[in-house]
Amino acid sequence: MIMAGEVNDMSKEHRQNLMKAIEESTASRLICYVTGDRRGMETKIAGDIIPLIYDHLRDIGRVPKISIFIYTVGGDSLAGWGIVSLVREFCDSLSVIIPFRALSCGTLISLGADEVIMLQGGQLSPVDPSLSSPYNPSPPGQAPGQVMLLPVSVEDVLGYLKLATEEAGIKGDEGRSKIMAVLSEKVHPMALGAVYRSRQQIRLLADKLLSMHEGDSTKRAKLVDALTKELPSHQYLIGRKEAKNEFGLKISEPSPDVDKLIWELYKDYAEQLQLNEPYSAEAILGTNAAMTATFDRAIVESLKPDGVTRTHVFRTEKEIRRVQSTQPGIPFPFVGIQERIIRDNWMEV
Repeated sequence: MIMAGEVNDMSKEHRQNLMKAIEESTASRLICYVTGDRRGMETKIAGDIIPLIYDHLRDIGRVPKISIFIYTVGGDSLAGWGIVSLVREFCDSLSVIIPFRALSCGTLISLGADEVIMLQGGQLSPVDPSLSSPYNPSPPGQAPGQVMLLPVSVEDVLGYLKLATEEAGIKGDEGRSKIMAVLSEKVHPMALGAVYRSRQQIRLLADKLLSMHEGDSTKRAKLVDALTKELPSHQYLIGRKEAKNEFGLKISEPSPDVDKLIWELYKDYAEQLQLNEPYSAEAILGTNAAMTATFDRAIVESLKPDGVTRTHVFRTEKEIRRVQSTQPGIPFPFVGIQERIIRDNWMEV
């Protein structure tokens, strides 16, 4: 068995020292939440993290200030709302630390912070979601027996409607009816209804999070509009200067020493989760016919009252093997890869 992502004790001790130094420099207690975006092993924010964070918070207790160190490409917006609401039960002031990516739901979490400490390479993004449901459309050319559904992007639906009405100039009730009829042929009406509800939900959540520290409703509305409907694409990246100067977020720039600590901590997580190494079953097997491998795909860490690190990882264990298959009309077998997930869950290490 190979342990492709097992927590290294020396690395854990290194992170422990970095976390202590960051806590001292920011006068806050620290919770680190990293969801990996390793290609082929992507992990996103989900509701199952909330009980784990609650466990870490119970260790910390109520304190004046808590900082969430976060790296993520997004996830469930309601889980993001739940994280902020829960952490605020344990502190008077909430800070979010962004070493690199805090996209989509990560940006939403940042909206609920009194202060956002962002490195020069930090990235935020729009918070408009993509939806997955049993009513989503299937991809074209799907093989018989396969069950794959395409996510429905809120921005794509709105983009189609704007293209038809603003660019193509389709007007009137009859024209709008035809637009919706064409759209409904491709996307189930129930999925379209979910898109509308999701858009309303994300705007409500963004405003509620901002209202935790921003009393100016006009300013909140402007920022919510910018992050949910005005930016050109969900892939649009918002850097530190733009977040501060154009969006008016409460961005703080760390001192050079703290900047170095934060980046060093991120690099340790990146190495632990192998973020810069795309997943390859062939590379893992090498010359072997079959192997069992484990992969750590997300981490939650904090320091217990005695200063020792408490760590939860989201770990996937899978069996990988080479298999020979034949296809009708092909006289010789070909070699493929078969994978079977054995375990896929959070665990304390």
